[in-house]
Amino acid sequence: MTKLAKYLKSSLGFVALIVGMLFLQAYCDLALPDYTSKIVNEGIQQKGIEDGVPEKVRPETMENLKLFMGEDQQALLDENYTQKDDVYVLNDIKEEERAALADVLKKPEFILYAISQPELAQSMAAGEDQAAAEGGQTAGQDQSAGQDQAAEGDQAAEGDQAAEGSDSDLPMMQLPEGVSALDALKLLPDSMREKMMGTIDEKMSNISDTMVEQSVVLFVQQEYEAQGMDLDSMQIRYIARTGGRMLLIALLGMVASVLITFFSARVAATVAHDLRNDVYRKVIGFTSEEFNKFSTASLITRSTNDIQQIQMLLAMGFRLILYSPILGVGGVLKVLNTDVSMSWIIALAVVLIVIVIFILFKVAMPRFTKLQTLIDRLNLVTREFLSGVMVTRAFSAEKHEEERFEKANRDLTRTNLFVNRCMTFMMPIMMLIMNGVSVLIVYNGAYAIDNGNLQVGDMMAFIQYAMQIIMSFLMITMMSIMIPRANVAAKRVYEVLSTETTIRDPQQPKTPDPETKGVVEFDHVSFAYPDADEKVLEDISFKAEKGQTVAFIGSTGSGKSTLVNLIPRFYDVTAGSIKVDGVDVREMTKKDLCERLGYVPQKSILFSGTIDSNIRYGRMEASEEEVKAAAAIAQATDFIEAKDDQYDSPIAQGGTNVSGGQKQRLSIARAIAKKPEILIFDDSFSALDYKTDVALRRALKEATKDTTTLIVAQRISTILHADQIIVLDEGRVAGKGTHKELMEHCEVYRQIATSQLSEEELAG
Repeated sequence: MTKLAKYLKSSLGFVALIVGMLFLQAYCDLALPDYTSKIVNEGIQQKGIEDGVPEKVRPETMENLKLFMGEDQQALLDENYTQKDDVYVLNDIKEEERAALADVLKKPEFILYAISQPELAQSMAAGEDQAAAEGGQTAGQDQSAGQDQAAEGDQAAEGDQAAEGSDSDLPMMQLPEGVSALDALKLLPDSMREKMMGTIDEKMSNISDTMVEQSVVLFVQQEYEAQGMDLDSMQIRYIARTGGRMLLIALLGMVASVLITFFSARVAATVAHDLRNDVYRKVIGFTSEEFNKFSTASLITRSTNDIQQIQMLLAMGFRLILYSPILGVGGVLKVLNTDVSMSWIIALAVVLIVIVIFILFKVAMPRFTKLQTLIDRLNLVTREFLSGVMVTRAFSAEKHEEERFEKANRDLTRTNLFVNRCMTFMMPIMMLIMNGVSVLIVYNGAYAIDNGNLQVGDMMAFIQYAMQIIMSFLMITMMSIMIPRANVAAKRVYEVLSTETTIRDPQQPKTPDPETKGVVEFDHVSFAYPDADEKVLEDISFKAEKGQTVAFIGSTGSGKSTLVNLIPRFYDVTAGSIKVDGVDVREMTKKDLCERLGYVPQKSILFSGTIDSNIRYGRMEASEEEVKAAAAIAQATDFIEAKDDQYDSPIAQGGTNVSGGQKQRLSIARAIAKKPEILIFDDSFSALDYKTDVALRRALKEATKDTTTLIVAQRISTILHADQIIVLDEGRVAGKGTHKELMEHCEVYRQIATSQLSEEELAG
């Protein structure tokens, strides 16, 4: 896959935009559990109060708070609150300043709330030292001046008792009627109060942060209630405000997701488009040697199905593969901020998921590699059957072809079933892990909530973050179905793109002299097919001048078609050289060379379209008159004009809706319409009857007087009047000359001639 990464260069802007959108979507997804936690904790449980920083404070409460603060903290409090009417109002401060203020207020508010709650005060006051107890007693005595001696004695006794024990409770001290513990604390000397604060700090360190935070929020609630504020309205406003933010974030995440999908599809389609173009251009430049390496069915699969696999991976990959680590890492960071004590549950889930993925990859990966090969095989069998359906019917071989197809289909189905069955285990196992993680989180979270170490909203957020982390691995696991197959497909596509063609244009091409046209010269040419031991052609030399007709004849397998196929460089010679217009064909560009040639192959090929488009194929700018003239020379006018649409008549794929002779004449017309310097006919008259053959050659001779014509023929009658006939026998030149000369001096030619023509015909 990485070797094809260069195809993303044209879409780097979109890729960057996709990555940015992925981070935005991850931010939105990771923010939602926080808001859920806030709605449960702050909106429902805390009645819309976010922290311990009250918006309004009564003067008496402000004094009580300062009682447990140092001078610097009191100054900070005065900085952030302004007295208006009969209350202190919080100034407009930043988040950082609010956090610092909340930290300063936390201890005083907790103490004041603890004093107001007997159970909490008892736990806080337990263990107070004798000085605190005595201070409480002294304060009580000062406040109870005028009481009788018996009451004073009772107070003294209580004070002595408190001093003797270290577990006395501040609220439980016997204070005079109308004297609160807070009043008693106010009367303590500063030294006593500082000592007592140290003890309180020690006690608070043993209380969970969650309990402390809840206590300061409850203190703020009490303060608001004392001011007559409507806590229900405050709660509703908070929930509505937070819920509205959640909706906006969810909407933003949805927009980001839609844009990611849109741009991912665009990038994937662009890459697939470029890949198909490059594969097509590469295959167009293949020689027969490269085509022998890749079967036609395989090349079709690689340029369609394989590229489609890559396209699907890219379209899904941006949304899943790139998004998974972003979401997973973000979820882990959020989990660590939520509750570290349960992080082992996430770690356990991740380990289990990795083990499952590893096993699936280990088992399924080899089958993914085999899958594409089996698709190639199925395409090959299907293509052979469709191409040779007439032969199959003629030999009653339908049963044999059915068995071939059934075997290829069965092998592909079995492999597909095995892969899919492996992957079907994935989802149930993942869901089991996910549900098990939820149960573990709830089980452990319940104990944490009971101990006051965790809030319900935090547990809900933790579950959601855990699910997001697991989902990120699930996404990767889902992609594990596509990644191996796409990776195999990418390797196959890259194999085509990286194949070096054996026939390439020279770095410094030569251009023939414009004055020299239509000259073809073979100079001691020898040729052997790649990896073949024997030469097909050996030491072939001849020269065709402008306007001449040179014919090649010989027995089957003598190398006639191979010889003319060397001219347009379908192959390169093994030894010697071929010159066109005085320049070696290997020193010319293929485009320049082919512009000079008109080629009619042994097997006529037509393209889907119309008769007109097929004749114009070699020269699209040809006029209507030139198209008709070429058809007339090729003796195709009669059957063309007999059709309803004439030159606009449709031609089916491969020319299946015209006869063999008609197809051959249209192929000849196509070559003539190009108006080349050199015409090459590779046994292109074999499907024509004798009358049409004679008429065509006569018209061709008149219309192409200045065109060099090279004809490969099986019939002597086709080449009787050629300027030069070259007889090939087992790849060598057995004779060279005119018909008359060869009849006198070439035994091979004479045998061919006498086997085809009567003595009268030969004499004539």
